[in-house]
Amino acid sequence: MKRFIASIVLAVPLFAAAAESLQSEKAVFAGGCFWGIEAVFQHVKGVRGAVSGYAGGSSATARYEVVSSGMTDHAEAVEVTYDPAAVSYEDLLRVFFTVAHDPTQLNRQGPDSGRQYRSAIFYASEAQKSAAQAYIDRLGKEKAFRKPIVTQVAPLQEFFPAEDYHQEYAARHPRDLYIVINDAPKVANLKRSIPELYVAR
Repeated sequence: MKRFIASIVLAVPLFAAAAESLQSEKAVFAGGCFWGIEAVFQHVKGVRGAVSGYAGGSSATARYEVVSSGMTDHAEAVEVTYDPAAVSYEDLLRVFFTVAHDPTQLNRQGPDSGRQYRSAIFYASEAQKSAAQAYIDRLGKEKAFRKPIVTQVAPLQEFFPAEDYHQEYAARHPRDLYIVINDAPKVANLKRSIPELYVAR
């Protein structure tokens, strides 16, 4: 009986650890075409999934043909589901600002221009809001970029997944010229610049 009780006691912390690893949180980032943002975060340690979609506008306009006009409030965005025990929100911010996009480009990113390609962080909690703003303020004080950071920090009203053909686009079309020129280098930069957060898929 004592051995049985002891085994239960020993199993409790193991069960707690397993339960903790099953926890997940979400973060939403926008920084140009969602193909590249999604591709980068799919290679980040602790990220369980990355979904391309739209944030900032209403359900009525959450369609690619409408969003791409630049006349909606939506930004092409990516919802990142991650394990907070494996990677922190601050780590995700580091990836976002270091390799995923250029936060100094206003309403554009590389070859793409329009409000739908703006740099933005859509926060789901006050903790995310504070962390994002503090990170931006720190980068500003450190003069990490030659130009001012224009990233918006806005509340997440709702995230709308994009059409199926946009999901995992970079992984499914690695030879697409747009991916080769604009997005593959971001993933390579993640591996080179932040190797401790990079995982192969």
